[in-house]
Amino acid sequence: MGIISIEQADRLYWLGRYVERVCATTSLFANRYDIMIDGDSASYKDFCKSLDIPDIYLSAEDFQHRYSFDKENENSIFSNLMRGYDNAVELRETIGSEALSYIQLAIYSMNKAETSSAPLIEMQHVMDNIHAFWGAVDDGISDEKSRNTVMIGKRVERIDLYGRLHLGGEDMLREYQRMAARIGRSSLNYNERVLENLYILVDSENPDYHRIVHEVEENLIL
Repeated sequence: MGIISIEQADRLYWLGRYVERVCATTSLFANRYDIMIDGDSASYKDFCKSLDIPDIYLSAEDFQHRYSFDKENENSIFSNLMRGYDNAVELRETIGSEALSYIQLAIYSMNKAETSSAPLIEMQHVMDNIHAFWGAVDDGISDEKSRNTVMIGKRVERIDLYGRLHLGGEDMLREYQRMAARIGRSSLNYNERVLENLYILVDSENPDYHRIVHEVEENLIL
C-alpha cells in the first residue's frame, strides 16, 4: 500500500463529495422541476433555501437553466460536475481510466441536456454514469485507503445533504455507519471526538440538524 500525500487525500475526498453532490442534486432538481411544471413556479425559492444556496434566479425558467447548466454559477450541477472532473483528472493513476471515463460521459450527457427539449432524460443519463462511476471506484481502486477516502467523501456529502433537508432517522444513521466503518481505514485525518458525537446527533429522535451540518462541514475532517 503506497503513501498518500495530503494533497492527494484531499482530492480523493472532494472527488467523492462533488460527484455525490451532482447525483443527489440532480435527483432533487428533477423532483423540483416536476413541481414547477405542475404550476408552483416559485417553488425553486424553497429549493434554494433548503440547500442553503443563494437565490440568484430571476424566474422559474432562469432557475431551471442556470442551476443546471451555468458554468459560472458555483452552485450549479454542471459546476460541481466539473470540479469532480478536475479532481478525477489529477487522480487518473489512482482511480483508473474507467472511473474517469464515466465522469467524462456524465459531462457529455450534461452538454446534451442543455440543448435538449427534454433535458431530464439526458440528466438521467448523467445519474446513470455516476452510478457506474461508483461501481468502478469500489471495484477498480486497488489501494484500500484511496478507495475508502473517496467513499467517505460520498457519505459525508449525503449526511450533509440529509442534515440540510432535515432527513433524519434510518437514512442518516445508515450513512453515518457506512462512513464510520471506513474512516479509520482511510488516509484522512479526522476528529475522533466529533465522530463519536455525530453518532449521538444522528441517532437522536429529534436531531439538531444545524449542528450535524456544522460538524461534518467544519470539524470532522482535519
